[in-house]
Amino acid sequence: MKHLILSTLVVSSLLAIDGEKVYEKACASCHVKMISKKETLKKLGTLKAPPMIEVSNQLKGNIKIVDDIDDMIHRGVVVAFIKDYVINPDVESSMCHAMALEKFGVMPSQKGKLTDEELDAVAKWVYDYYIGKKF
Repeated sequence: MKHLILSTLVVSSLLAIDGEKVYEKACASCHVKMISKKETLKKLGTLKAPPMIEVSNQLKGNIKIVDDIDDMIHRGVVVAFIKDYVINPDVESSMCHAMALEKFGVMPSQKGKLTDEELDAVAKWVYDYYIGKKF
């Protein structure tokens, strides 16, 4: 029985979807992965969407949890927001700066373009990859 459980865990980890690869496949054509504010201002005319580092930081800063004593709870709420927003984007729930909304508009829905597993993996990657990184 122990071997079956261990084998299942090993196979599950090998089959896990890489969030960064999902980002590269589905998000990178619009959202730049890493860029400074200074470089963003230089390239503003050519960007299709806000840089992903700024998206991640905005979400983490804007989504507040009462008595936020547990980072994992905060992560779970932000990940859930990302997953919903990617499928159901709208101006009322957008957390972009007004200038970004004016420049880029609301992103198009990605409904049907990502599996649930890919969506989960990329949402977790957007949260985790940018921990400690500043725009």
